[in-house]
Amino acid sequence: MKQYILILLVLLLQACSSNKPSEEKAAPVASTDVRLTDKEKENAHIEMGKLERRNVSSILKVNGIVDVPPQNMISVSVPLGGYLKSTQLLPGMHIAKGEVLAVLEDIQYIQLQQDYLAANAQLGFSEADFKRQQELNKNKNASDKVFEQANADYKSQKALVRALAEKLALIGIDAASLTDDNISRSIVLRSPINGYVSSVNVNVGKYINPSDVLFELVNPDDIHLTLTVFERDLYKLSIGQAVTAYTNGAIDKEYQGKILLVGKNLSASRSTEVHCHFDKYDKALVPGTYMNAEIAVLTNDATVLPEDAIVEHNGETYAFAANGKDSYEMIKVKAGIADKGYREIIVDAAMEGKEFVTKNAYTLFMKAMNKAE
Repeated sequence: MKQYILILLVLLLQACSSNKPSEEKAAPVASTDVRLTDKEKENAHIEMGKLERRNVSSILKVNGIVDVPPQNMISVSVPLGGYLKSTQLLPGMHIAKGEVLAVLEDIQYIQLQQDYLAANAQLGFSEADFKRQQELNKNKNASDKVFEQANADYKSQKALVRALAEKLALIGIDAASLTDDNISRSIVLRSPINGYVSSVNVNVGKYINPSDVLFELVNPDDIHLTLTVFERDLYKLSIGQAVTAYTNGAIDKEYQGKILLVGKNLSASRSTEVHCHFDKYDKALVPGTYMNAEIAVLTNDATVLPEDAIVEHNGETYAFAANGKDSYEMIKVKAGIADKGYREIIVDAAMEGKEFVTKNAYTLFMKAMNKAE
């Protein structure tokens, strides 16, 4: 029985010793002061300098889509309707201004031309009767009532002819060149712009109502980029700022542009639209293309040090200030944006007037770490 009790005590002691936490070696803490010998200083090639004031810029990364303004998107329809006789258009096809888009036909086109020619012929009779009654009335050979009726008939017929001519113009028929010999049952739709076809909504033989849209055309001359920018970044933007954009499929191909307009209304997600104009149009950019963009944001008159003066370690940023002859104090600093070889530094009163290591600061940092170990 005593043997069992002894064994149990041994097992308990072993279990307690195994649960005892092992001592971990503490991470070395860098010394805040570093001294160099003359030889070390010569080999380190250290340079000194003071804090500088410079304009620096950061990059704001956003995204958006290629878009065109409403005035550059054309919906083609037929004011009087009709049957689609023929078209050769396909989405993506380039078209020139005046090029034939489609041919339509309908009996109402014939009727409209007939009405115009008949009204125009009657206008000649009304005009002649008006002039005759005007002359007779002047010599008191006709009553004022007859003359006024002739005048009213002439003006009414003239208005009818003008209205029918405008209707013909809507379907592309020149009333001035219309005669009995060239009445046609078909009309031709022509492109009002230079651009390309974005959509085709009809097929041959289909009846087209006046409200139907046959084709969607896009004029790419004013194509632009619409970016989504959140409220917190709006204060950084202004009209004329440079924008560099690229697509996900070709990130090496950059498209340069400038901010044209900054939206004034915020959406439910606290963002607004920023419109940018491309410096040069590329036919590969079609409306709806998703793009990423980078906007250069300027910070005026920032306090900076060369990037070679800054050391980053474990999420902290350090710089070395002169602390007597061949002695340097490692100071923890708050660093901001980097631009063109310089780094913004958030300074406090203790840093004012100090000289800092501006080149090869990493050499001092390694010595400080080795000293701490």
